Amino acid sequence: MDHGLKARPLFDPPIVRRAVVDAFRKLTPRQQARNPVMFVVAVGATLTTLLLIVDLARGSAANPAFDLQIALWLWFTVLFANFAEALAEGRGKAQADSLRKARQEMSARRLTGGNGNGREERVPASQLKKGDLVVCEAGDAIPGDGEVVEGIASVDESAITGESAPVIRESGGDRSAVTGGTRVLSDRIVIRITSEQGSTFLDRMIALVEGAKRQKTPNEIALTILLSGLTIIFLLAVISLRPFAAYAEAESGLTRSTTTVPVLIALLVCLIPTTIGGLLSAIGISGMDRLIRRNVLATSGRAVEAAGDVDVLLLDKTGTITLGNRMATAFHPAPGIEQVRLADAAQLSSLADETPEGRSIVVLAKDKYGLRGRELAAPHVQFLPFTAQTRMSGVDFPAQNGRPPLAIRKGAADAVRQHVAMMGGRYPGEVDALVNRIAGGGGTPLVVAEGKEVLGVIELKDVVKGGMSERFAQLRRMGIRTVMITGDNPLTAA
Repeated sequence: MDHGLKARPLFDPPIVRRAVVDAFRKLTPRQQARNPVMFVVAVGATLTTLLLIVDLARGSAANPAFDLQIALWLWFTVLFANFAEALAEGRGKAQADSLRKARQEMSARRLTGGNGNGREERVPASQLKKGDLVVCEAGDAIPGDGEVVEGIASVDESAITGESAPVIRESGGDRSAVTGGTRVLSDRIVIRITSEQGSTFLDRMIALVEGAKRQKTPNEIALTILLSGLTIIFLLAVISLRPFAAYAEAESGLTRSTTTVPVLIALLVCLIPTTIGGLLSAIGISGMDRLIRRNVLATSGRAVEAAGDVDVLLLDKTGTITLGNRMATAFHPAPGIEQVRLADAAQLSSLADETPEGRSIVVLAKDKYGLRGRELAAPHVQFLPFTAQTRMSGVDFPAQNGRPPLAIRKGAADAVRQHVAMMGGRYPGEVDALVNRIAGGGGTPLVVAEGKEVLGVIELKDVVKGGMSERFAQLRRMGIRTVMITGDNPLTAA
């Protein structure tokens, strides 16, 4: 599921229009007081404007054009700082609006009656309450955070975790929790909603992206104190210039003062760190926005600063270092079975398998043995998709032209072992050794059976993402040590 965290142009017209309006809304004293430096500039702009209006009303303005220029530049400085902050905030709000729209458009199949067999009614996901029961089947998006109370299913959590391989979620135990926004890939489950509206994963993501609760970082607080101190020092210095200037003008015989209040205010704004003060909050917000554009959510500006002190990076293997889509790399036949026969059966059992693993088996059989994918008409064959209960997939051929019916299965070793035993066949010990060897080497074994005969094992392996070696080398040059986390055995991890 795409949550809408997409890159936007720097000056996106809707965001710019909203930022212009917000720049004027931020002229309130309460908003300006949050930034001491810009508050001084805003007070100076207001004072200069009022003095200009009073002088024009009295007809005593000595140089109204000059005073007007100072007032305009001061107001431009204040509005520009407000605009920069509003633009940075607007990008976060736009991302949050996309997430909010995705949440509002999601629907749920709510069950009435308080049990898994109640009547279904389709309602917007935003109307779900804590304790509601919803049903999800293959292809459905899970409408909210909850726990599985009935059934077992494969769930795609790549939108949240980045893990492309599906995970199993089932009732009971520690694998029952599901997250709103993920998608069910197989089977049917009943979910009890465990989060109220406003506290779900999507809601927390919206709050993070929008930055409504953004707190100042320690460095930002320290810099604000420093800028405030400098502003006070320069303010006292400029105020002290007035009596010295008045004395100098009196001694020189000038009849009109040149160090007017607008001139002193302009001097003060030039001396104080106006640029840094005006862009400080915008810099903090834009730093978090840059991470969002790279699909990284920072809980606060403090987290962004803390990332600069990282010296050890822990990386999960599957889906992070590897693609997560396991690919078929070899066929290992059982004793007395030809590789071509194993490859043919594996390809037949994978023709209806739309997973990356299934497609890779079809391609491997074609590349190694020239076996082409075949169009199998539905009336003559029955495809069995993978389910979390059986942990197998395959194809059944009916009796035809004097040939007996044939069932081909492909799946986990223990599942195929049980299937062969039910068919009255024998599971060879040599195949067990193959399974253990492949698993010990970090691969994933899939056993193939034709009827009650075990044909061999398909070896699947994770594919390392391109450019990972260069990225690790770059991290090491930055002084960051990388550590891989994996559930594989130490030999595979090495």
